[in-house]
Amino acid sequence: MDKMLYMIVFSALAIASMVQDTAAQTVHVVGDSMGWIVPSNGAVAYTNWAAEKTFRVGDTLVFNFTTGRHDVLQVEETSFDGCNSQNAIGTAIMTGPANITLNSTDDHYFICTFGTHCQGGQKLKISVSDDSTGTPGTNPPPRSVDGPTGSVPGGVVPPPPPSSSTTVLASFMLSLFAIALAIFH
Repeated sequence: MDKMLYMIVFSALAIASMVQDTAAQTVHVVGDSMGWIVPSNGAVAYTNWAAEKTFRVGDTLVFNFTTGRHDVLQVEETSFDGCNSQNAIGTAIMTGPANITLNSTDDHYFICTFGTHCQGGQKLKISVSDDSTGTPGTNPPPRSVDGPTGSVPGGVVPPPPPSSSTTVLASFMLSLFAIALAIFH
């Protein structure tokens, strides 16, 4: 009878570990092939880019830029609107490409603090939803035709950051297997 109880508990734990939240995090390369630059058509380039995306908690933004020519800083809305770093959230990331994981819902604002890059349109506003809802990135002004797409610095888009969920699941399953062997052997 004890052996049957152990088997039921082990099976329940194994099934529970496999029924984990399977929503995959998405890697968003900011500006796609344009990268993180001062766009020729101003801020509308990033507004239009964000409007076509859905951002969720756990997703990653990849800002492709040339180190020493750009940076990325998360700021509050007032600093975004005024293109200043007075209400910074954290510190500027000076080395490109920069990966930022979205860890909360609501609006998120990013700017480049180099010279007048922000005033030239190198700024991004996105709206982040939780995993269960799908709110589009932002409510953009009327769409306009994007200008030249430019190129990604260095010509190479980096691969997405590795996911740890597979490793965690494999480790958990290996632990369960070891426990089951210890109990039933």
